[in-house]
Amino acid sequence: MAEKREFDKRERRPRKRPAKLLEGDTKLNYKNVELLTNFITERKKIAPRRMTGCTAVQQRRVATEIKKARYMALLPYVVSHK
Repeated sequence: MAEKREFDKRERRPRKRPAKLLEGDTKLNYKNVELLTNFITERKKIAPRRMTGCTAVQQRRVATEIKKARYMALLPYVVSHK
């Protein structure tokens, strides 16, 4: 008889990879608008962790830097409609 195999939940779920955009010696700064635009959606919202692949600490830093860039008018708050 075939035994029931019990699967560990961690085995079935693919591992999350760290954000490639923040690997290496990449400095996260509000002045680096090109890097920060990779972390916002088309509607100019801050992208969630499940989309960016960041860790929780990285995501908080990204959000803070995006908010600084918005305050300095380097990034828009919303999509401009005509």
